[in-house]
Amino acid sequence: MLFAIHAVDRPGVLSRRLDHYQAHKAFLADTAEFGVTIIMSGPLVADDDVTMIGSLFLVEAPDRALVERFHRADPFHAADIWLPATITGFIRRQG
Repeated sequence: MLFAIHAVDRPGVLSRRLDHYQAHKAFLADTAEFGVTIIMSGPLVADDDVTMIGSLFLVEAPDRALVERFHRADPFHAADIWLPATITGFIRRQG
């Protein structure tokens, strides 16, 4: 099943986000232990098309519990960068 994870940064955490960015990218490089496959992911950006303000993931997993476990293990989550994320099932219609 596909799931979308929409995680918006807390106000004023850009420098903390950048401090943990390499650990976050390394974490995303191997998601096998969580039973999650990343279909697509990337930062959400402000209207300037540059400033990162959150993260969006489209992942595939057998169930929501695995997605929640994966999300909680992300270094950005551990560093309290994100506001509570929204995790929802997703049905691909196009693309």
